Amino acid sequence: MSKKLWNKGSDVDKDVEKYLFSDMWADQQLVKYECIASIAHAKMLHKLNVISKKELDDIVDILNKIIELDINGNFNLVFSDEDVHTKIENYLVEKLGDTGKKIHTYRSRNEQLLVNPRLYHKDKLEVVKMELIDLINTINGFAKDHNIPMPGFTHLQKATPSSVAMWADAFKEALEDDLIVLENAIVINDQNPLGSGSSYGVPGVVIDREYTTKVLGFSKTQKNPLYCQNSRGKIESVILNALSQIMINLSQMCQDIIIFSCSEFGYFKLSSKVSTGSSMMPQKKNPDLAELIKGNASVMLSYDSRVKNAITGVASGYVKETQVIKEATMKGLLLAIDTLSVMKKQINGIIVDKEKCKQAMTPELYATENAYKLVEQGMPFRDAYKKVAEELNKG
Repeated sequence: MSKKLWNKGSDVDKDVEKYLFSDMWADQQLVKYECIASIAHAKMLHKLNVISKKELDDIVDILNKIIELDINGNFNLVFSDEDVHTKIENYLVEKLGDTGKKIHTYRSRNEQLLVNPRLYHKDKLEVVKMELIDLINTINGFAKDHNIPMPGFTHLQKATPSSVAMWADAFKEALEDDLIVLENAIVINDQNPLGSGSSYGVPGVVIDREYTTKVLGFSKTQKNPLYCQNSRGKIESVILNALSQIMINLSQMCQDIIIFSCSEFGYFKLSSKVSTGSSMMPQKKNPDLAELIKGNASVMLSYDSRVKNAITGVASGYVKETQVIKEATMKGLLLAIDTLSVMKKQINGIIVDKEKCKQAMTPELYATENAYKLVEQGMPFRDAYKKVAEELNKG
């Protein structure tokens, strides 16, 4: 049984302990980031002459070995480890003895559980941004290649002339707005909380937080130690809001793809690379990818809701409620990356049926245009509107 860092001689009930510390999946993803943050902290301790150069080198060497073990699948957390912080500190003590015990000087687990996800978010947000830009470019290319007339719809009924290009370009612009929201989330996340202590700084000691900010590659130091803790959940909420905006737009685009590719419309056909069949009905070609992207938009919204609800009305300083936000945010980031990647394949899997689009350009689509022609001849718009409507009703 691993030694609990907080244990002062009395054990917690085993069922309670299991309930409190059951976040192994999320903590496993954070092993690398715990090591990176600990290396930065160790370098700061050396700068303050708390540990020697040899002690620093030994600590850094072991932490880098842990990263390598983790990459190769050989540093696996189990329930008895409690969490990633305990696992790694115990490993350092096991390998380095008293030197390993020094790593937690001037540090709290409360700030560790802030900085590790912050570093994880930082990496994954850049991947989301890259995938989003790639998708925008993919949609832009699709639009340029498909300047094909197609009906425009309101209330899912034919309204006025449109085009495949206009349809695609609408989502390109929507995602460009989402990119702005995402970049804002990247900026807000890019703050270093290391050195904030349990919530109120490190009592009686002047540490160098700007130094760890530089070592960790954050753009700024999050100054107020209480706000560092209070921002747990707020920053994740901003991230998930940005991801939700992306997923909402992808969901709407996928709904259109589903409608336009069904036989009653037939404007699009879907490549077999992005559609599946039926085990019973030989003729079926199902838009499963588009449907699941829609379903996963709801999953993303549930993550966003979980975080917002968890932080609403919590007291200042560290509170246990905020533990539930970690997994939601990490899974949200992974879901966004995967969805953006396959959405590019979804766009490339659309085959536009030019003939069906042409056949769909029926006379009623030009009703508004015909009314405007009468206006140009001097007729008031309301009279022109009624005249065109009457002529259509006669037809």
